[in-house]
Amino acid sequence: MLRIFVGVTHKPWFDFLAGIAPDEVNFWQPSGSGEFRALRPGDLFLFKLKAPWNAIAGGGVFAHASLAPLSLAWEAFGQKNGNPDAGSMRRTIAQLRRAAPLSEREDPVIGCRILTQPFFWPEELWLPEPASFAANTVAGKGYSTDNADGLALWEAVRERLALTTNLEAEGPAFPVGPGLRDPAAPFVPDPTGPRYGAPASLQRRLGQGAFRLAVTDGYGRRCAVSGERTLPILDAAHVRPYAEGGGHEVSNGLLLRTDIHRLFDLGYVTVTEKGHFAVSARLKSDFDNGVHYYAMQGKDLRAPERGFAPPAPEALRWHRENRYLG
Repeated sequence: MLRIFVGVTHKPWFDFLAGIAPDEVNFWQPSGSGEFRALRPGDLFLFKLKAPWNAIAGGGVFAHASLAPLSLAWEAFGQKNGNPDAGSMRRTIAQLRRAAPLSEREDPVIGCRILTQPFFWPEELWLPEPASFAANTVAGKGYSTDNADGLALWEAVRERLALTTNLEAEGPAFPVGPGLRDPAAPFVPDPTGPRYGAPASLQRRLGQGAFRLAVTDGYGRRCAVSGERTLPILDAAHVRPYAEGGGHEVSNGLLLRTDIHRLFDLGYVTVTEKGHFAVSARLKSDFDNGVHYYAMQGKDLRAPERGFAPPAPEALRWHRENRYLG
């Protein structure tokens, strides 16, 4: 079963992102209250444009949801938030909240829905909204491929994806449909049941921004070594660098205080096979310093929150063998 969420958005957001063709996007909400639980990682999130268009114009693979301050969202995604600069995003938030302009010192919390492999269809491929999508829907509506409405929506989306993307599905096969229906045609479920079978999920390839937020949330916004909670000085560190074969996966990440992250990348600290923090003797010999870090020698690495993968043993082994200066 594949879950689908049809989220309502402004056309300027869609147009801006379609113009830069990013590898991931932040479908953000101006309100920072309430967690998004409609989808699981690997489910499908679709963009439904507001009136007068009232059409589904694209979407992406859902990766992660978070309530994050604007500063973190901009640091992680930049223009992939759908705004040319942070000032523009700040003004848009105020407008959508129908509030006074935000000062530069304000850092509002917003709702973030992180999507990978986004797709933006040309207007001739836009889908009319399903008949069950109420005109007064503000945020969006969920569907599922285990019912007729959701299955019809998935089949229509899949036909367009087959023409425009290389998006792949896990589970049952993801074949190309027999032909594209008229974009203006209504959603009519096949009375004989699924024609091709619904996937269990879509493959999600995390980008740098999704990695940043997922690792930050995965460790409860606390440094895995020191327990530091000051968000601006916490970094999502790759255990094995992306440039050297490591992926943007939570299992290849650690949330570290900025200084510890720097030492980790340089090989002055690492994590032992038993999950203990280790500091190289080279830190003392190279800089005649490091008392603060040696005080943390042997400390147990903080485990991620429930539902988030811990660092993969093979990634930590790679770091010990290829980075650590022990």
